[in-house]
Amino acid sequence: MKTGNEGSGRSSDDGRAGFKAAAVQMLATSDTEANLQEAAKWVRAAAARGAELVVLPEVFNWRGSASATFSFAEFIPGPSSSRMAALARDLGVYLLAGSMLEKVAGADRVFNTSLLLDPGGRLVAKYRKIHLFDVNLDGDVVVSESKFRQPGHEPVVAHTRLCPLGLSVCYDLRFPELYRTLSQRGAQVISVPSVFTVPTGKAHWEILLRARAIENQVYVIAPDQIGQHPSSMDAYGHSMIVDPWGKVLAEAQGSPGIICADIDLDYLAAVRKRLPALTHRQEFLDPTRLG
Repeated sequence: MKTGNEGSGRSSDDGRAGFKAAAVQMLATSDTEANLQEAAKWVRAAAARGAELVVLPEVFNWRGSASATFSFAEFIPGPSSSRMAALARDLGVYLLAGSMLEKVAGADRVFNTSLLLDPGGRLVAKYRKIHLFDVNLDGDVVVSESKFRQPGHEPVVAHTRLCPLGLSVCYDLRFPELYRTLSQRGAQVISVPSVFTVPTGKAHWEILLRARAIENQVYVIAPDQIGQHPSSMDAYGHSMIVDPWGKVLAEAQGSPGIICADIDLDYLAAVRKRLPALTHRQEFLDPTRLG
């Protein structure tokens, strides 16, 4: 689902095109009500600091044992998405409800779905995570997302009055072709709500976030969950906002909270003009076209 309300950034008081964005770092549990209250607390704190776009982490509303996935998944619209829609409307912000597990009638597996809500509380974009995390890291981290979840198939760029926003989720970060597709479709900012594991986070989180920002000349907003979880993998944290030159503008530390940064679309345009790498891309190297 994509919005047709196209925009290229709102002008700030000093005439520059841009806005303030925030990422929420939190630890979700199997208590959905507590998670929703926690998320709302941080979204309100971000709005109070002037954020016009607030991004929550992956599966912010419920994390529990994999076998309980289907029981706690929700239809969209549903209770959690409706609560977030009301919050966006009350605060007058764009709210990226990181992701939640979406139940679909007739299916025995769920989608991991990211929702963008506008300041009126309307659902303007929905992205279903394409790449599923099926790994065994020498027994330290063993995850088989595809057992209970099914992949989406459509890249999504939402054209909002703030900017064109590309949507992705967590493990997608390792697949650069998705991010190139989003930038080619006009994305100036890309969200990466995540539950990144501790060992992979230590090794790759910052490197991959900065690489995706640099190679696509976009801002990247990446809220991650943080801390130990009794029935799921531990999350790395270190939520980040990265600029199109690869500079980390904000990074969360080892506790729940928010980070904020200014998204300067004039600076983004200047980066793309000074180093026009996106215009130098050779179509014949597109992996989907190679025989």
